[in-house]
Amino acid sequence: MALLDLGGYRLENEWVGPPGPREASLVFLHQGLGCVAMWRSFADALAGRVGLPGLLYSRRGHGGSDPLEGPRPVRFMHDEALETLPAILARFGISAPVLVGHSDGASIALIHAGSGSSRARALVLEAPHVFVEDVGRAGCARASEAYERAGLKGRLTRYHGPNTDAMFRGWHDVWCSPVFEAWSIEEYLPRITCPVLVIQGEQDEYGTAEHLERIRKGVPGRVKTLMLTDCGHAPHRDQRELFLAEAADFIGSLGPVG
Repeated sequence: MALLDLGGYRLENEWVGPPGPREASLVFLHQGLGCVAMWRSFADALAGRVGLPGLLYSRRGHGGSDPLEGPRPVRFMHDEALETLPAILARFGISAPVLVGHSDGASIALIHAGSGSSRARALVLEAPHVFVEDVGRAGCARASEAYERAGLKGRLTRYHGPNTDAMFRGWHDVWCSPVFEAWSIEEYLPRITCPVLVIQGEQDEYGTAEHLERIRKGVPGRVKTLMLTDCGHAPHRDQRELFLAEAADFIGSLGPVG
């Protein structure tokens, strides 16, 4: 696993898929409790199917990346989208990325694409958060119970090692903070000009179809939304083959770079 030094901290990263020019690579942005290892087999399959290199990286405090110092700020997704992600894209020479984001990673992709300075070629989003719902906060509370009593801590430790406790508490404490109730990224939607695919499960325990509807109404360009049956918060896991087929078809329709 490679480590990318961003000046003061290092992020684990990995390339998957076929070799080739990196300018139009897929860039995978993991969920709130995710990391490189949780993406790997799916990311490799999607990159191979569309014939593009894919970059995976773990955000600071996740997986094998350096620990996050201090409490996680309420605007941690904004910081990632507007500061860290642009630095990573520049470092690897990715000038027209296809951003593939899950949950918090999908929200990061939306913020980045709507920032006014993004050159994202397209967004493939699963279970994005556009605003804060009670169902999402309730899901975080259930996750805390599972972390303490139902073995979630042990399962996460396999991926995050010594980062696990700080990573989980940082994510949970932000999402359950009263200050976070007003969090919204709808202001970024009108400036997203690239095509967007949004996929969510009907049984998503962290959000409702209202997120898809607000993206569909708020983004002025091409938007395709799909609600999948028998599917929870992780469509790439719960409906892997259907997700792969839809994402590959969408990416294949983009045409040549430029």
